[in-house]
Amino acid sequence: MVSLTVRDHVRPTDGGYPAGIYRVVGTGDDTVTLLRVGDADGRRVNTGEIATVEEADLAAFEPADNPDGNRPLGATVRSELEMLYWRFRAFGQQLAARPFPTAVAAALVAVGYTGDSIGPLSEPVASVALFVGAVALAYVGSGYLGR
Repeated sequence: MVSLTVRDHVRPTDGGYPAGIYRVVGTGDDTVTLLRVGDADGRRVNTGEIATVEEADLAAFEPADNPDGNRPLGATVRSELEMLYWRFRAFGQQLAARPFPTAVAAALVAVGYTGDSIGPLSEPVASVALFVGAVALAYVGSGYLGR
């Protein structure tokens, strides 16, 4: 009998379950809960399909590789660049949704960035204003301000 722990990966060896790779997401006294995370070819998929398997039926599964570990370099880079775009977009939307705090934080950044060269601020005060403004922008853009 196969002993499985959370995060292990298995694939069915018979036709009783849809072909693919499953990640163990839960274990009980006599059952194992599986989430299908890969297709029959071992490529990553997001299906949301959950299967609860009785311990006695685990013989119908064999160990499998994590589908996240076999992505081609081009697909990985493309995915990371796409995620970067969406992160910046969400950040910008959060800033636009709260114009007053965004304006205050941006003003602090501007004063801190230019304050010691064109204004009466000393360098330490300008540095503090720049730091506080940058942290404030990050806080507003993160979406935690509206919670």
